[in-house]
Amino acid sequence: MTHAAARHTPTARGIKALLLACVLTGAWPQPAAAQPDLMSTLSAVVAVEALVPTDARTAAILGEERLGTGIVIDGAGLVVTIGYLILEATDAWVRTGGGQRVPADLLAYDHETGFGLLRAQAPLDKVVPMALGDSEALVEGAPAVIASYGGPGVLQPVVTVSRRDFAGYWEYLLEDAIFTNPPYRYFGGAALMSTGGRLVGVGSLIVPDAALEPTTVPGNMFVPVARLKAVLADLIVSGRSASPLRPWLGVYAEEREDGGVVVLNLADDGPALAAGIEPGDVIVSAGDVRVHGLADFYRKLWNGRGPGDRVTLTVERGGEPRSIDVLGGNRYRWLRLKSHP
Repeated sequence: MTHAAARHTPTARGIKALLLACVLTGAWPQPAAAQPDLMSTLSAVVAVEALVPTDARTAAILGEERLGTGIVIDGAGLVVTIGYLILEATDAWVRTGGGQRVPADLLAYDHETGFGLLRAQAPLDKVVPMALGDSEALVEGAPAVIASYGGPGVLQPVVTVSRRDFAGYWEYLLEDAIFTNPPYRYFGGAALMSTGGRLVGVGSLIVPDAALEPTTVPGNMFVPVARLKAVLADLIVSGRSASPLRPWLGVYAEEREDGGVVVLNLADDGPALAAGIEPGDVIVSAGDVRVHGLADFYRKLWNGRGPGDRVTLTVERGGEPRSIDVLGGNRYRWLRLKSHP
């Protein structure tokens, strides 16, 4: 879940050159006269800076000082970003393309979708909010544009190379994720925009397998904005989506080519560690139902269960099966957040 930091403020000349490149490649089919409107759209792309305490659960992996991109989506300074940029943060700031730096309130972290929300504590000068677009229309082969705050490539034309479920090793499952190519380095919280200049996705990862057929190619994974629309009101009011909490085990696992799920590591003080799960264990079944692959494991683990519910995992260790009862935990309570559900 490493993130990319954007470190350079774009110049007007640089942005205009990149806009022209997008027009010439067909990624943004707008006439030159439309460029001022496009410049206004890009004003919504801001930097997000966050400070995380040394003792935070994610400090060692994601760092104590985090820098990435966010997108202003309303006139009151509401900024959407990728959640890991602000996860367990105590302080945050928003910085505009004009150099204005404003403290921000941390509103939400939602593990289920991966989104994070902030709100600037003061008005943002010369920033026009970006409209939310239709991510469902971003089918395979559709062009789009990635925009981040700063970096050597402020804008990059891309092509949607696949739409499929993404299962992360940290007990994360995103259905119908957007995958694009070519890969973009400054992906953390970056805006994926339609050719009409609307927000259709938020940057999460760089991956080696954005496309699988006819050959595997690298690229980026974006969280579709359709998922944001579905939970935005909940995030603003409650800090997370209103869907029922899922049981969390504290297992970091990977999927083998044969569909086996292998435990790589375990979260400190997590339920799986306490129950006796060990690195190297191969998870065979959850609740007596055989699993095949990470996504299938998560779905069968979460099905009808929540924090406090017990699940029996069958694992293979040293070639021998064994059954281990694990008491599902609450990830939000394990994380050192300012508040939790």
